Amino acid sequence: MTDPLTAEVLRNALVVAAEEAGIVVVRSAYSTFIVEGSDASAALLDADGRLIAHSMATTLMNSMALKVALPELLRDHPADTMRPGDVYALNDAYRGGVHTNDLLVYRPVFTGGTPAYFTATMIHVSDLGGLSAGGMAPLATDIFLEGLQLPPVRLATRDGLEPAVEAILRANSRTPDKVIGDVRALVAGTAVAAARLESLIAEYGERGLADGVAAYLDHTEARTRAALAELPRGRYEAEYPIDDDGIELSRSHRVRVAVTLGERAVLDFAGTDPQVPAAVNASASQSLAAAVFAIRCFLDPAIPMNEGCLRAVDVRLPEGSLLNARSPYPCGGRYVPIYAAMEAVFQALSDAVPERAIAASGILQPFSIAAVGAPYWIHLSYDFGGVGARRGLDGPDATGVHFGIGRNSVPQAEPVESRCPLIVESIETIPDSGGPGRHRGGLGSRTVYRFLADCHVTTRGDRLRLAPPGREGGLPGRLGGFYRRRLDGTAERLASKVNNVRFAAGEAFIVETTGGGGLGPPGERARDAVLADLDAGRVSARGAARDYGLSSRSGRPDRS
Repeated sequence: MTDPLTAEVLRNALVVAAEEAGIVVVRSAYSTFIVEGSDASAALLDADGRLIAHSMATTLMNSMALKVALPELLRDHPADTMRPGDVYALNDAYRGGVHTNDLLVYRPVFTGGTPAYFTATMIHVSDLGGLSAGGMAPLATDIFLEGLQLPPVRLATRDGLEPAVEAILRANSRTPDKVIGDVRALVAGTAVAAARLESLIAEYGERGLADGVAAYLDHTEARTRAALAELPRGRYEAEYPIDDDGIELSRSHRVRVAVTLGERAVLDFAGTDPQVPAAVNASASQSLAAAVFAIRCFLDPAIPMNEGCLRAVDVRLPEGSLLNARSPYPCGGRYVPIYAAMEAVFQALSDAVPERAIAASGILQPFSIAAVGAPYWIHLSYDFGGVGARRGLDGPDATGVHFGIGRNSVPQAEPVESRCPLIVESIETIPDSGGPGRHRGGLGSRTVYRFLADCHVTTRGDRLRLAPPGREGGLPGRLGGFYRRRLDGTAERLASKVNNVRFAAGEAFIVETTGGGGLGPPGERARDAVLADLDAGRVSARGAARDYGLSSRSGRPDRS
Protein backbone atom coordinates (compact mmCIF):
# COMPACT_ATOMS: atom_id res chain seq x y z
CA MET A 1 0.00 0.00 0.00
CA THR A 2 1.41 3.37 -0.99
CA ASP A 3 -0.46 5.36 1.68
CA PRO A 4 1.60 5.00 4.92
CA LEU A 5 -1.39 5.78 7.14
CA THR A 6 -3.57 3.11 5.53
CA ALA A 7 -0.73 0.61 5.74
CA GLU A 8 -0.24 1.32 9.45
CA VAL A 9 -3.98 0.98 10.15
CA LEU A 10 -4.02 -2.40 8.41
CA ARG A 11 -0.94 -3.64 10.27
CA ASN A 12 -2.53 -2.82 13.60
CA ALA A 13 -5.85 -4.33 12.55
CA LEU A 14 -4.12 -7.64 11.85
CA VAL A 15 -2.47 -7.65 15.28
CA VAL A 16 -5.73 -6.68 16.99
CA ALA A 17 -7.54 -9.58 15.28
CA ALA A 18 -5.03 -11.99 16.80
CA GLU A 19 -5.14 -10.18 20.14
CA GLU A 20 -8.92 -10.49 20.37
CA ALA A 21 -8.69 -14.21 19.64
CA GLY A 22 -6.26 -14.67 22.53
CA ILE A 23 -8.53 -12.77 24.91
CA VAL A 24 -11.49 -14.94 23.90
CA VAL A 25 -9.49 -18.09 24.64
CA VAL A 26 -8.47 -16.87 28.11
CA ARG A 27 -12.00 -15.84 29.04
CA SER A 28 -13.51 -19.08 27.73
CA ALA A 29 -10.96 -21.61 29.01
CA TYR A 30 -11.44 -23.95 31.96
CA SER A 31 -7.87 -24.69 33.12
CA THR A 32 -6.49 -22.65 36.02
CA PHE A 33 -3.22 -22.16 34.20
CA ILE A 34 -5.05 -20.42 31.35
CA VAL A 35 -7.75 -18.57 33.26
CA GLU A 36 -5.45 -17.18 35.97
CA GLY A 37 -2.20 -17.09 34.01
CA SER A 38 -3.66 -15.62 30.79
CA ASP A 39 -1.36 -17.94 28.87
CA ALA A 40 -2.93 -18.16 25.43
CA SER A 41 -1.53 -17.55 21.96
CA ALA A 42 -3.13 -16.54 18.67
CA ALA A 43 -1.77 -15.83 15.21
CA LEU A 44 -2.72 -15.12 11.62
CA LEU A 45 -1.00 -16.97 8.78
CA ASP A 46 -1.52 -17.28 5.05
CA ALA A 47 -1.98 -20.45 3.01
CA ASP A 48 1.74 -20.45 2.18
CA GLY A 49 2.51 -20.88 5.87
CA ARG A 50 3.81 -17.34 6.35
CA LEU A 51 3.36 -15.78 9.77
CA ILE A 52 1.46 -12.51 9.27
CA ALA A 53 0.79 -11.35 12.83
CA HIS A 54 0.36 -12.63 16.34
CA SER A 55 -1.14 -11.28 19.53
CA MET A 56 0.90 -9.24 21.98
CA ALA A 57 0.68 -12.09 24.50
CA THR A 58 1.77 -14.75 22.01
CA THR A 59 5.21 -16.10 22.77
CA LEU A 60 7.77 -16.85 20.09
CA MET A 61 7.72 -20.48 21.21
CA ASN A 62 4.07 -20.66 20.26
CA SER A 63 4.06 -18.51 17.13
CA MET A 64 6.97 -20.50 15.70
CA ALA A 65 5.10 -23.72 16.43
CA LEU A 66 1.99 -22.41 14.68
CA LYS A 67 4.10 -21.38 11.68
CA VAL A 68 6.12 -24.59 11.37
CA ALA A 69 3.11 -26.90 11.88
CA LEU A 70 0.78 -25.33 9.29
CA PRO A 71 2.54 -26.88 6.24
CA GLU A 72 2.33 -30.25 8.03
CA LEU A 73 -1.41 -29.79 8.46
CA LEU A 74 -1.80 -28.94 4.78
CA ARG A 75 0.24 -31.99 3.82
CA ASP A 76 -2.31 -34.27 5.51
CA HIS A 77 -5.38 -32.15 4.71
CA PRO A 78 -4.92 -30.32 1.37
CA ALA A 79 -6.56 -26.93 1.12
CA ASP A 80 -8.98 -28.09 -1.60
CA THR A 81 -10.52 -30.58 0.85
CA MET A 82 -11.33 -27.92 3.46
CA ARG A 83 -14.75 -26.38 3.89
CA PRO A 84 -15.97 -23.22 5.68
CA GLY A 85 -16.39 -23.96 9.38
CA ASP A 86 -13.74 -26.68 9.47
CA VAL A 87 -11.21 -26.52 12.32
CA TYR A 88 -8.07 -28.64 12.64
CA ALA A 89 -5.74 -29.56 15.49
CA LEU A 90 -2.44 -31.28 16.22
CA ASN A 91 0.22 -31.53 18.92
CA ASP A 92 2.88 -33.66 17.17
CA ALA A 93 6.27 -32.33 18.32
CA TYR A 94 8.04 -33.75 15.28
CA ARG A 95 5.72 -31.87 12.93
CA GLY A 96 5.99 -28.40 14.37
CA GLY A 97 4.31 -28.92 17.73
CA VAL A 98 5.69 -28.31 21.19
CA HIS A 99 4.70 -31.17 23.49
CA THR A 100 1.65 -33.21 24.34
CA ASN A 101 -0.37 -30.66 26.27
CA ASP A 102 0.09 -27.80 23.80
CA LEU A 103 -2.76 -28.05 21.30
CA LEU A 104 -2.42 -26.12 18.03
CA VAL A 105 -5.79 -25.26 16.45
CA TYR A 106 -6.33 -23.82 12.93
CA ARG A 107 -9.32 -22.46 11.01
CA PRO A 108 -9.14 -21.70 7.26
CA VAL A 109 -10.43 -18.35 6.01
CA PHE A 110 -11.65 -18.46 2.42
CA THR A 111 -11.41 -16.03 -0.49
CA GLY A 112 -12.96 -17.04 -3.79
CA GLY A 113 -13.84 -20.46 -2.40
CA THR A 114 -10.22 -21.30 -1.49
CA PRO A 115 -8.43 -21.09 1.88
CA ALA A 116 -6.22 -18.00 1.65
CA TYR A 117 -5.51 -17.45 5.35
CA PHE A 118 -5.58 -19.37 8.62
CA THR A 119 -6.40 -18.16 12.10
CA ALA A 120 -4.66 -20.15 14.82
CA THR A 121 -4.81 -20.48 18.58
CA MET A 122 -2.80 -22.47 21.06
CA ILE A 123 -2.75 -23.15 24.80
CA HIS A 124 -1.41 -25.70 27.25
CA VAL A 125 -4.51 -27.72 28.14
CA SER A 126 -4.78 -29.15 31.63
CA ASP A 127 -3.90 -32.78 30.93
CA LEU A 128 -3.54 -35.27 28.07
CA GLY A 129 -2.08 -38.25 29.85
CA GLY A 130 1.55 -39.21 30.35
CA LEU A 131 3.59 -40.06 33.43
CA SER A 132 2.21 -37.26 35.57
CA ALA A 133 -0.75 -34.91 35.59
CA GLY A 134 -0.42 -31.61 33.77
CA GLY A 135 1.90 -32.68 30.99
CA MET A 136 5.10 -32.86 33.02
CA ALA A 137 7.14 -36.02 32.44
CA PRO A 138 10.72 -35.08 33.39
CA LEU A 139 11.90 -38.69 33.50
CA ALA A 140 10.37 -39.78 30.19
CA THR A 141 12.73 -41.86 28.07
CA ASP A 142 10.56 -41.75 24.94
CA ILE A 143 7.75 -39.66 23.51
CA PHE A 144 5.08 -42.23 24.39
CA LEU A 145 5.54 -41.57 28.11
CA GLU A 146 4.70 -37.89 27.63
CA GLY A 147 1.06 -38.35 26.68
CA LEU A 148 -1.31 -38.54 23.72
CA GLN A 149 0.19 -37.70 20.33
CA LEU A 150 -2.28 -36.09 17.96
CA PRO A 151 -1.43 -35.93 14.25
CA PRO A 152 -3.19 -33.28 12.13
CA VAL A 153 -6.92 -34.10 12.42
CA ARG A 154 -10.16 -32.31 11.72
CA LEU A 155 -11.29 -31.17 15.14
CA ALA A 156 -14.61 -29.55 14.27
CA THR A 157 -16.99 -28.59 11.49
CA ARG A 158 -19.64 -25.91 11.39
CA ASP A 159 -21.82 -28.40 13.29
CA GLY A 160 -19.45 -28.60 16.29
CA LEU A 161 -16.65 -30.81 17.59
CA GLU A 162 -15.99 -34.09 15.80
CA PRO A 163 -17.46 -36.71 18.21
CA ALA A 164 -14.65 -39.22 17.62
CA VAL A 165 -11.89 -36.70 18.30
CA GLU A 166 -13.67 -35.42 21.40
CA ALA A 167 -13.97 -39.01 22.66
CA ILE A 168 -10.24 -39.61 22.13
CA LEU A 169 -9.31 -36.45 24.02
CA ARG A 170 -11.63 -37.30 26.89
CA ALA A 171 -10.35 -40.86 27.13
CA ASN A 172 -6.74 -39.68 27.44
CA SER A 173 -7.19 -36.98 30.07
CA ARG A 174 -7.34 -37.04 33.86
CA THR A 175 -9.45 -33.87 33.63
CA PRO A 176 -11.66 -34.48 30.56
CA ASP A 177 -14.20 -31.73 31.22
CA LYS A 178 -11.48 -29.11 31.59
CA VAL A 179 -9.71 -30.28 28.46
CA ILE A 180 -12.84 -30.16 26.32
CA GLY A 181 -13.66 -26.76 27.78
CA ASP A 182 -10.19 -25.60 26.78
CA VAL A 183 -10.62 -27.06 23.30
CA ARG A 184 -13.91 -25.24 22.79
CA ALA A 185 -12.17 -22.03 23.89
CA LEU A 186 -9.46 -22.57 21.27
CA VAL A 187 -12.08 -23.12 18.58
CA ALA A 188 -13.93 -19.96 19.67
CA GLY A 189 -10.74 -17.94 19.44
CA THR A 190 -10.15 -18.98 15.83
CA ALA A 191 -13.75 -18.06 14.97
CA VAL A 192 -13.40 -14.53 16.33
CA ALA A 193 -10.11 -13.94 14.51
CA ALA A 194 -11.63 -15.34 11.30
CA ALA A 195 -14.56 -12.94 11.56
CA ARG A 196 -12.17 -10.01 11.96
CA LEU A 197 -10.09 -11.19 9.00
CA GLU A 198 -13.21 -11.57 6.85
CA SER A 199 -14.18 -8.00 7.67
CA LEU A 200 -10.74 -6.83 6.53
CA ILE A 201 -11.19 -8.75 3.27
CA ALA A 202 -14.54 -7.01 2.79
CA GLU A 203 -13.01 -3.60 3.54
CA TYR A 204 -9.81 -3.84 1.50
CA GLY A 205 -10.79 -6.46 -1.06
CA GLU A 206 -9.04 -9.75 -1.65
CA ARG A 207 -6.26 -8.19 -3.71
CA GLY A 208 -5.96 -5.15 -1.46
CA LEU A 209 -5.51 -7.26 1.67
CA ALA A 210 -3.01 -9.57 -0.04
CA ASP A 211 -0.99 -6.58 -1.25
CA GLY A 212 -1.16 -4.99 2.18
CA VAL A 213 0.11 -8.16 3.87
CA ALA A 214 2.94 -8.49 1.34
CA ALA A 215 3.96 -4.86 1.93
CA TYR A 216 3.87 -5.41 5.71
CA LEU A 217 6.19 -8.42 5.47
CA ASP A 218 8.55 -6.57 3.10
CA HIS A 219 8.59 -3.58 5.45
CA THR A 220 9.54 -5.84 8.38
CA GLU A 221 12.25 -7.57 6.38
CA ALA A 222 13.78 -4.25 5.38
CA ARG A 223 13.83 -3.03 8.99
CA THR A 224 15.35 -6.29 10.20
CA ARG A 225 18.13 -6.23 7.59
CA ALA A 226 18.85 -2.58 8.39
CA ALA A 227 19.19 -3.40 12.09
CA LEU A 228 21.46 -6.37 11.33
CA ALA A 229 23.65 -4.11 9.20
CA GLU A 230 24.42 -2.06 12.30
CA LEU A 231 26.03 -5.08 14.01
CA PRO A 232 29.71 -5.84 13.40
CA ARG A 233 30.29 -8.42 10.71
CA GLY A 234 32.05 -11.62 11.64
CA ARG A 235 31.68 -15.08 13.13
CA TYR A 236 31.18 -15.52 16.87
CA GLU A 237 31.04 -18.86 18.68
CA ALA A 238 29.73 -19.85 22.09
CA GLU A 239 28.26 -22.78 24.00
CA TYR A 240 26.18 -23.35 27.11
CA PRO A 241 25.84 -26.44 29.34
CA ILE A 242 22.80 -28.34 30.61
CA ASP A 243 23.11 -29.66 34.18
CA ASP A 244 21.97 -33.19 33.43
CA ASP A 245 19.15 -35.05 31.72
CA GLY A 246 17.46 -36.39 34.85
CA ILE A 247 18.43 -39.96 34.01
CA GLU A 248 22.24 -39.83 34.10
CA LEU A 249 22.79 -37.23 36.81
CA SER A 250 26.55 -37.09 36.37
CA ARG A 251 26.39 -36.32 32.66
CA SER A 252 25.97 -32.79 31.36
CA HIS A 253 25.12 -31.83 27.77
CA ARG A 254 26.11 -28.86 25.64
CA VAL A 255 24.49 -26.64 23.06
CA ARG A 256 26.90 -24.93 20.65
CA VAL A 257 26.36 -22.13 18.16
CA ALA A 258 28.26 -20.13 15.59
CA VAL A 259 26.67 -16.78 14.77
CA THR A 260 27.71 -15.19 11.48
CA LEU A 261 26.65 -11.58 11.01
CA GLY A 262 26.45 -10.02 7.57
CA GLU A 263 23.58 -9.06 5.27
CA ARG A 264 21.63 -11.61 7.24
CA ALA A 265 22.25 -13.49 10.49
CA VAL A 266 23.19 -17.16 10.28
CA LEU A 267 22.87 -19.12 13.51
CA ASP A 268 24.40 -22.57 13.05
CA PHE A 269 24.02 -25.02 15.93
CA ALA A 270 26.33 -27.66 14.43
CA GLY A 271 28.29 -29.37 17.18
CA THR A 272 25.37 -29.40 19.61
CA ASP A 273 25.22 -32.70 21.47
CA PRO A 274 23.04 -35.44 19.99
CA GLN A 275 19.51 -36.19 21.20
CA VAL A 276 19.21 -38.44 24.24
CA PRO A 277 16.50 -40.79 25.58
CA ALA A 278 15.56 -38.23 28.23
CA ALA A 279 13.35 -35.16 28.47
CA VAL A 280 16.02 -32.60 27.53
CA ASN A 281 15.41 -32.52 23.77
CA ALA A 282 13.40 -29.99 21.79
CA SER A 283 11.46 -29.94 18.56
CA ALA A 284 12.75 -27.77 15.72
CA SER A 285 10.00 -25.15 16.11
CA GLN A 286 11.03 -24.47 19.70
CA SER A 287 14.72 -24.17 18.88
CA LEU A 288 13.88 -21.83 16.02
CA ALA A 289 12.02 -19.66 18.53
CA ALA A 290 15.02 -19.55 20.86
CA ALA A 291 17.38 -18.48 18.09
CA VAL A 292 15.04 -15.82 16.71
CA PHE A 293 14.30 -14.44 20.17
CA ALA A 294 17.99 -14.20 21.04
CA ILE A 295 18.97 -12.34 17.87
CA ARG A 296 15.98 -9.99 18.19
CA CYS A 297 17.19 -8.98 21.67
CA PHE A 298 20.13 -7.26 19.94
CA LEU A 299 17.97 -5.49 17.35
CA ASP A 300 15.45 -2.65 17.42
CA PRO A 301 12.64 -3.90 19.71
CA ALA A 302 10.05 -2.00 17.66
CA ILE A 303 10.56 -4.30 14.65
CA PRO A 304 7.34 -6.35 14.17
CA MET A 305 7.50 -10.12 14.53
CA ASN A 306 6.34 -11.79 11.34
CA GLU A 307 7.63 -13.65 8.31
CA GLY A 308 9.58 -10.60 7.17
CA CYS A 309 11.84 -10.85 10.20
CA LEU A 310 12.41 -14.57 9.59
CA ARG A 311 13.59 -13.93 6.01
CA ALA A 312 16.66 -12.16 7.38
CA VAL A 313 17.61 -14.91 9.85
CA ASP A 314 18.92 -18.35 8.85
CA VAL A 315 18.71 -20.87 11.70
CA ARG A 316 20.41 -24.23 11.16
CA LEU A 317 19.42 -27.04 13.51
CA PRO A 318 21.20 -30.38 13.02
CA GLU A 319 18.67 -33.18 12.80
CA GLY A 320 18.93 -35.70 15.62
CA SER A 321 20.46 -33.17 18.00
CA LEU A 322 19.14 -31.84 21.32
CA LEU A 323 17.61 -28.98 19.31
CA ASN A 324 15.92 -31.04 16.57
CA ALA A 325 14.87 -34.36 18.03
CA ARG A 326 13.34 -37.17 16.01
CA SER A 327 10.95 -39.91 17.07
CA PRO A 328 10.84 -41.51 19.57
CA TYR A 329 13.00 -39.13 21.62
CA PRO A 330 10.97 -37.08 24.13
CA CYS A 331 10.49 -33.34 23.61
CA GLY A 332 8.51 -32.31 26.70
CA GLY A 333 11.58 -30.84 28.43
CA ARG A 334 12.19 -28.41 25.59
CA TYR A 335 12.80 -25.46 27.92
CA VAL A 336 16.11 -26.93 29.04
CA PRO A 337 17.91 -27.15 25.65
CA ILE A 338 16.33 -24.11 24.04
CA TYR A 339 17.20 -21.85 26.96
CA ALA A 340 20.75 -23.16 26.65
CA ALA A 341 20.56 -22.25 22.94
CA MET A 342 19.30 -18.78 23.80
CA GLU A 343 22.11 -18.31 26.31
CA ALA A 344 24.73 -19.47 23.82
CA VAL A 345 23.50 -16.93 21.26
CA PHE A 346 23.44 -14.21 23.93
CA GLN A 347 27.06 -14.90 24.82
CA ALA A 348 28.16 -14.99 21.18
CA LEU A 349 26.43 -11.67 20.50
CA SER A 350 27.81 -10.20 23.73
CA ASP A 351 31.25 -10.87 22.28
CA ALA A 352 30.20 -9.25 19.01
CA VAL A 353 28.55 -6.23 20.64
CA PRO A 354 30.22 -5.83 24.05
CA GLU A 355 28.40 -2.57 24.75
CA ARG A 356 25.17 -4.64 24.96
CA ALA A 357 26.68 -7.60 26.83
CA ILE A 358 24.61 -9.63 29.28
CA ALA A 359 25.72 -12.27 31.77
CA ALA A 360 23.95 -15.62 32.02
CA SER A 361 20.59 -15.84 33.78
CA GLY A 362 18.68 -18.19 36.04
CA ILE A 363 16.31 -20.38 34.05
CA LEU A 364 12.59 -20.68 34.70
CA GLN A 365 11.76 -23.67 36.90
CA PRO A 366 8.51 -25.48 35.96
CA PHE A 367 6.69 -27.73 38.38
CA SER A 368 3.30 -29.31 38.86
CA ILE A 369 1.29 -30.18 41.96
CA ALA A 370 -1.51 -32.68 41.49
CA ALA A 371 -3.99 -34.86 43.34
CA VAL A 372 -2.84 -38.38 44.19
CA GLY A 373 -5.99 -39.81 42.61
CA ALA A 374 -9.46 -38.93 41.45
CA PRO A 375 -11.04 -36.44 41.64
CA TYR A 376 -8.04 -34.79 39.99
CA TRP A 377 -6.90 -31.26 40.59
CA ILE A 378 -3.74 -29.79 39.07
CA HIS A 379 -1.63 -26.71 39.66
CA LEU A 380 0.94 -26.17 36.93
CA SER A 381 3.28 -23.22 37.22
CA TYR A 382 6.79 -21.80 36.93
CA ASP A 383 8.99 -19.62 39.04
CA PHE A 384 11.65 -17.47 37.43
CA GLY A 385 15.32 -16.93 38.11
CA GLY A 386 17.23 -13.68 38.14
CA VAL A 387 18.36 -12.10 34.88
CA GLY A 388 22.07 -11.67 34.26
CA ALA A 389 23.57 -8.22 34.72
CA ARG A 390 23.72 -6.09 31.58
CA ARG A 391 26.12 -3.40 30.46
CA GLY A 392 25.39 -0.48 32.77
CA LEU A 393 22.46 -2.16 34.52
CA ASP A 394 21.77 -4.68 37.26
CA GLY A 395 19.75 -7.72 36.24
CA PRO A 396 16.00 -7.66 36.99
CA ASP A 397 14.94 -9.83 39.92
CA ALA A 398 12.98 -13.07 39.49
CA THR A 399 11.64 -12.32 36.02
CA GLY A 400 13.81 -14.55 33.86
CA VAL A 401 14.82 -13.95 30.26
CA HIS A 402 11.90 -15.72 28.70
CA PHE A 403 10.15 -16.16 25.40
CA GLY A 404 7.85 -19.02 26.34
CA ILE A 405 5.10 -17.59 28.51
CA GLY A 406 2.12 -15.32 28.09
CA ARG A 407 0.95 -12.28 30.01
CA ASN A 408 1.25 -13.78 33.46
CA SER A 409 2.05 -17.48 33.69
CA VAL A 410 2.67 -17.21 37.43
CA PRO A 411 -0.91 -17.06 38.77
CA GLN A 412 -1.82 -15.00 41.81
CA ALA A 413 -1.85 -16.89 45.11
CA GLU A 414 -5.51 -16.42 46.03
CA PRO A 415 -7.06 -18.04 42.93
CA VAL A 416 -4.68 -21.00 43.26
CA GLU A 417 -5.61 -21.45 46.92
CA SER A 418 -9.31 -21.31 46.06
CA ARG A 419 -8.98 -24.08 43.43
CA CYS A 420 -6.41 -26.38 45.06
CA PRO A 421 -5.96 -27.74 48.63
CA LEU A 422 -2.84 -25.76 49.43
CA ILE A 423 -1.68 -22.52 51.02
CA VAL A 424 0.96 -20.25 49.50
CA GLU A 425 2.83 -19.42 52.69
CA SER A 426 5.34 -16.97 51.27
CA ILE A 427 6.82 -15.48 48.11
CA GLU A 428 10.04 -13.50 48.39
CA THR A 429 13.30 -12.69 46.67
CA ILE A 430 16.46 -14.27 48.08
CA PRO A 431 19.12 -11.83 49.35
CA ASP A 432 22.64 -12.33 47.95
CA SER A 433 21.39 -14.65 45.19
CA GLY A 434 22.31 -12.27 42.36
CA GLY A 435 25.86 -12.74 41.11
CA PRO A 436 28.15 -10.03 42.54
CA GLY A 437 29.73 -7.66 40.05
CA ARG A 438 30.17 -4.08 38.98
CA HIS A 439 26.59 -4.66 37.93
CA ARG A 440 24.77 -7.23 40.04
CA GLY A 441 22.80 -10.16 38.68
CA GLY A 442 19.07 -10.28 39.37
CA LEU A 443 17.87 -12.11 42.47
CA GLY A 444 16.20 -15.49 42.51
CA SER A 445 12.97 -16.09 44.42
CA ARG A 446 11.63 -18.43 47.10
CA THR A 447 8.01 -19.66 47.15
CA VAL A 448 6.61 -21.96 49.82
CA TYR A 449 3.50 -24.12 49.24
CA ARG A 450 2.02 -25.93 52.26
CA PHE A 451 -0.32 -28.77 51.35
CA LEU A 452 -3.71 -29.42 52.92
CA ALA A 453 -4.01 -32.84 51.27
CA ASP A 454 -1.66 -35.53 50.04
CA CYS A 455 -0.38 -34.75 46.57
CA HIS A 456 2.22 -35.48 43.91
CA VAL A 457 4.95 -32.99 43.00
CA THR A 458 6.81 -33.09 39.68
CA THR A 459 9.71 -30.79 38.82
CA ARG A 460 11.78 -29.96 35.77
CA GLY A 461 14.65 -27.63 36.65
CA ASP A 462 18.07 -26.72 35.34
CA ARG A 463 20.90 -24.35 36.29
CA LEU A 464 20.54 -25.85 39.75
CA ARG A 465 23.97 -27.53 39.64
CA LEU A 466 25.95 -25.43 37.14
CA ALA A 467 25.48 -21.78 38.15
CA PRO A 468 24.94 -19.10 35.48
CA PRO A 469 28.40 -17.58 35.08
CA GLY A 470 29.22 -13.91 35.26
CA ARG A 471 31.08 -11.97 32.56
CA GLU A 472 34.25 -9.89 32.64
CA GLY A 473 35.08 -10.71 36.25
CA GLY A 474 31.51 -10.90 37.52
CA LEU A 475 30.61 -13.84 39.76
CA PRO A 476 27.98 -16.56 39.18
CA GLY A 477 24.45 -16.37 40.48
CA ARG A 478 23.45 -18.37 43.58
CA LEU A 479 22.01 -21.80 42.81
CA GLY A 480 18.36 -22.48 43.53
CA GLY A 481 16.63 -25.80 44.13
CA PHE A 482 13.44 -27.70 44.96
CA TYR A 483 12.91 -28.77 48.58
CA ARG A 484 10.51 -30.76 50.78
CA ARG A 485 9.90 -29.40 54.29
CA ARG A 486 8.76 -32.29 56.43
CA LEU A 487 6.30 -32.15 59.32
CA ASP A 488 9.19 -31.96 61.83
CA GLY A 489 10.58 -28.88 60.05
CA THR A 490 13.58 -30.56 58.45
CA ALA A 491 14.25 -29.82 54.79
CA GLU A 492 15.25 -32.25 52.04
CA ARG A 493 16.61 -31.16 48.68
CA LEU A 494 14.95 -32.86 45.70
CA ALA A 495 16.64 -33.63 42.42
CA SER A 496 16.06 -31.00 39.75
CA LYS A 497 13.97 -33.42 37.67
CA VAL A 498 11.64 -35.66 39.67
CA ASN A 499 8.33 -37.31 38.81
CA ASN A 500 5.34 -37.76 41.14
CA VAL A 501 7.10 -37.35 44.48
CA ARG A 502 4.41 -37.91 47.09
CA PHE A 503 3.97 -35.22 49.74
CA ALA A 504 1.83 -35.69 52.84
CA ALA A 505 -0.73 -33.17 54.02
CA GLY A 506 1.04 -30.59 56.18
CA GLU A 507 4.34 -30.88 54.35
CA ALA A 508 5.62 -27.95 52.30
CA PHE A 509 7.16 -27.67 48.84
CA ILE A 510 9.77 -24.95 48.48
CA VAL A 511 10.83 -23.56 45.11
CA GLU A 512 14.05 -21.53 45.07
CA THR A 513 15.20 -20.10 41.74
CA THR A 514 18.74 -19.34 40.63
CA GLY A 515 20.14 -15.81 40.49
CA GLY A 516 21.68 -14.18 37.44
CA GLY A 517 25.40 -13.75 36.87
CA GLY A 518 27.20 -10.50 37.59
CA LEU A 519 29.05 -8.32 35.08
CA GLY A 520 32.43 -6.77 35.88
CA PRO A 521 34.55 -7.18 39.04
CA PRO A 522 32.57 -6.81 42.30
CA GLY A 523 35.25 -4.50 43.64
CA GLU A 524 34.27 -1.95 41.01
CA ARG A 525 30.64 -1.72 42.14
CA ALA A 526 29.68 1.76 43.26
CA ARG A 527 29.48 2.09 47.05
CA ASP A 528 26.12 3.84 46.80
CA ALA A 529 24.76 0.89 44.82
CA VAL A 530 25.82 -1.53 47.55
CA LEU A 531 24.23 0.70 50.20
CA ALA A 532 21.02 0.85 48.20
CA ASP A 533 21.02 -2.96 47.91
CA LEU A 534 21.45 -3.19 51.70
CA ASP A 535 18.56 -0.83 52.30
CA ALA A 536 16.33 -2.79 49.89
CA GLY A 537 17.32 -6.17 51.33
CA ARG A 538 18.80 -7.40 48.07
CA VAL A 539 22.19 -7.82 49.76
CA SER A 540 22.76 -8.81 53.37
CA ALA A 541 25.38 -7.23 55.63
CA ARG A 542 27.33 -10.46 55.45
CA GLY A 543 27.08 -10.53 51.66
CA ALA A 544 28.22 -6.91 51.40
CA ALA A 545 31.32 -7.74 53.42
CA ARG A 546 32.05 -11.00 51.62
CA ASP A 547 31.33 -9.94 48.06
CA TYR A 548 32.02 -6.20 48.07
CA GLY A 549 34.51 -5.72 50.90
CA LEU A 550 32.23 -3.56 53.05
CA SER A 551 32.40 -4.32 56.78
CA SER A 552 29.25 -3.70 58.81
CA ARG A 553 28.05 -2.94 62.31
CA SER A 554 24.41 -3.42 63.23
CA GLY A 555 23.59 -4.31 59.67
CA ARG A 556 25.03 -1.05 58.25
CA PRO A 557 28.27 -0.67 56.30
CA ASP A 558 31.23 0.86 58.08
CA ARG A 559 31.56 4.36 56.59
CA SER A 560 34.85 5.14 58.38
